[in-house]
Amino acid sequence: KLADYSNVKGCTVFEPNGYAIWEKMQQVLDKMFKQTGHQNVYMPVLIPESLLRKEGELIEGFAPECAWVTQGGSGGDLEERLAFRPTSETLFSDYYSAKIKSYRDLPKLYNQWCNVIRWEKETRPFLRSREFLWQEGHTIHETDKEAQEEVIRMLNVYKKFFEEYLAIPVITGRKTEKEK
Repeated sequence: KLADYSNVKGCTVFEPNGYAIWEKMQQVLDKMFKQTGHQNVYMPVLIPESLLRKEGELIEGFAPECAWVTQGGSGGDLEERLAFRPTSETLFSDYYSAKIKSYRDLPKLYNQWCNVIRWEKETRPFLRSREFLWQEGHTIHETDKEAQEEVIRMLNVYKKFFEEYLAIPVITGRKTEKEK
């Protein structure tokens, strides 16, 4: 009674017990993030193709999994395709470039709880589905040193959460090229 298959191929229905687990995990992590000074924001679910293309390598990695909106209501074709959010790096970068005018505006420690859509070839409930619940933090700092310290601090937050709340042992290290 955690989840069931949806009538939308590759998508999952989280039943009350399954969603309650997500809510508890989100509640615990959200508290941990806020203790480090992070604030929650929400970015749009739709991303203009031209904005995604600015990211070059990022879009190349996600292009095969992007779901596109090409029509708006009964108004006909859109002037530009809109991707359903596969990730929000592009949106955060665009937002930060418009909002940050000086080092005095830094650091920005933002977190987002949202859903993501990736047109996965193989789907399995709780492992990977086409639409899934997602948490992503995007921070910006004055110096490389501060950014590196933030990476280590947040890795330790995730490590603590996995080990103390989920009873999953953690081995920290860099992602392989395939994992990226």
